[in-house]
Amino acid sequence: MGVDFGDMVERQEISLKDLFGKAIAIDAYNAIYQFLSIIRQPDGTPLMNSRGEITSHLSGLLYRNTNLIEGGLKPIFVFDGEPSKLKTRTIQERNEVRIAAERLWAEAKKAGSAEAIKFAQASSKIDTQIVDGAKTLLRHMGIPCIQAPSEGEAQAAFMAINGDAYAVGSQDYDAILVGAPILIRNLAITGRRKLPGKNVYIDVNPENVELDSILSTLEITREQLVDIAILIGTDYDPGVKGVGPKTALKLIKKHGAIEGALAELGADIENFDAIRDVFLHPDVASDYEVKWREPDENEVESFLCGRHDFSEDRVRKALERLVDASDRRQRTLDQWF
Repeated sequence: MGVDFGDMVERQEISLKDLFGKAIAIDAYNAIYQFLSIIRQPDGTPLMNSRGEITSHLSGLLYRNTNLIEGGLKPIFVFDGEPSKLKTRTIQERNEVRIAAERLWAEAKKAGSAEAIKFAQASSKIDTQIVDGAKTLLRHMGIPCIQAPSEGEAQAAFMAINGDAYAVGSQDYDAILVGAPILIRNLAITGRRKLPGKNVYIDVNPENVELDSILSTLEITREQLVDIAILIGTDYDPGVKGVGPKTALKLIKKHGAIEGALAELGADIENFDAIRDVFLHPDVASDYEVKWREPDENEVESFLCGRHDFSEDRVRKALERLVDASDRRQRTLDQWF
């Protein structure tokens, strides 16, 4: 799930209050995947309706977004489009991992093993039905949905650069590589969470990561940060074996760019120029519209309760909170005019 250089970057723990009034362009696939992974029964079985359709993501989108909007945030969900052909290897590998996880989950569940939940989470996948359901619910809730031509995080970063969003919401640091000025992590999982495979709970808070701060602290350019990521390994390349963040940083600072680093290592990364270009000049759309609307209570209730068997009482309580929060937001906007 993106490049792993978390140890290299400074992450500032914040609260939702720090994001009051801010529009956050959320990587939709990233958030949905988290909901699909986390919202499960003890044996790993996801929430489902009477027809066997998975609804874990719908539960996460309803309740988490209600919390965010109550906190004064203005979420925008940005959905992936067609992935780059350079990502084919990674997609194939992930599919193989999921297939293996499904088999291990079935075996663990049959044996009553506590590891069932771990394998179940690894088997999570997003399909067209899940994406369509997510978009339908979000629109009924009055939350903008933006369709990216390619990577959602790149489109979200473009919107933040343009000033249409304060930050990108995602767990993946790739958002920084594609130019997001600010990355907010843990938005979808903020709160008290149980550690996987352990009877231990921790408090998870949002984290603020700033591109300029990273570049200033490491004394590098964004182009060099991208080269570091390519050496470590990204969704588009496996990187160089044995090269981690510290070594990659040292090599790029020594040589200035990936070409010299590869020469010293005696290594080769296929299509590194094209990979670099994907990060520095991603495929994005400029003809998007960001507009929040009032929640349609009847449509939300019909969709969740009528079609997906959600509890009417719980959905109505969530809707009361959502509508109240949306009204407060509108009253705040009206004060400016």
